Amino acid sequence: MDDHTSLTRVDQDYELGLRPTRFEDYTGQEKVTERLQLMVEAAKGRGDPLDHVLLSGPPGLGKTTLAHILGEQMEVNVRTTSGPAVDKAADLAGLLTGLEKGDILFIDEIHRIPRAVEEYLYSAMEDYVIDILIDQGPNARSVRLNLPRFTLVGATTRMGLLTAPFRSRFGMTNRLDYYPPQDLQQIVFRSARILNVEIDAEGALQIASRSRGTPRIANNLLRWVRDYAQVKADNKISLEVADQALAMLEIDEQGLDEMDKRYLETLVHKFSGGPVGIRTLAVSVGEEAGTLEEVTEPYLIQEGYLNRTPQGRTATSRCYERFGRPSGSTQPDLL
Repeated sequence: MDDHTSLTRVDQDYELGLRPTRFEDYTGQEKVTERLQLMVEAAKGRGDPLDHVLLSGPPGLGKTTLAHILGEQMEVNVRTTSGPAVDKAADLAGLLTGLEKGDILFIDEIHRIPRAVEEYLYSAMEDYVIDILIDQGPNARSVRLNLPRFTLVGATTRMGLLTAPFRSRFGMTNRLDYYPPQDLQQIVFRSARILNVEIDAEGALQIASRSRGTPRIANNLLRWVRDYAQVKADNKISLEVADQALAMLEIDEQGLDEMDKRYLETLVHKFSGGPVGIRTLAVSVGEEAGTLEEVTEPYLIQEGYLNRTPQGRTATSRCYERFGRPSGSTQPDLL
């Protein structure tokens, strides 16, 4: 009974429990963390709030974690929201006026803030005031609200969608990159200790190498492998156990999942390696074009399986090799 209760509690607090709260516990992104640590030390030495920080990079690399670490290190509160949730100036005013001096406002997917609301942030970030328009027509009047000196930490997966005036108001911009397997292995080790599951070096590296360079995926895979080991391997994760567990999820040695393989197979077998448009591919694999562009394709491009060209998507020589076809083959398969 005690074991079951403990597992349930871990499941409920899974994301929060595995998230480091200090720079010392944060693995990888050494250049980014070094810059942020220096920034924190300097700000605390002066007694000033942090300058505004913009974090960019693919999903799951630790942008939210770094924002909360900044709050812990500065010993201030972190108020969290997302770009789509701030769709009116009144929403933004409510968030900003609820802050205290030095507090951090963390906005995830900040590129999705409407342009009209974004412009209100300009004066808030520079002058710590916000002008709100009350009423409409002849009765309209502007009310200026003074704000405490706060820190805006923005996270985005689409840096190019931010306007130049908005980007320029951030004192520091950092891009997070995909993790090498060795760093992910250390993250898996740490998470396994927190989850109280025994894992060896080969098992941790097996999970890390199939995690697409992303800590969030590594932790999610570890959670599945932990369940598998609990039921079938006496709660011990080895290379063989990890391999068997991940095979059940149809994740291969290169980290390609079922959708990745369906995408590549469709490109090679149905469209002779391309070029083919993303909308045509989306219909063929039964997925939204936007999801393919933002979720599936980045890893395939990074690993050298796919090219994006003005004419459409094309398979690379590595992709042809995976399916045992000569590079540049134009003969479609007979289905």
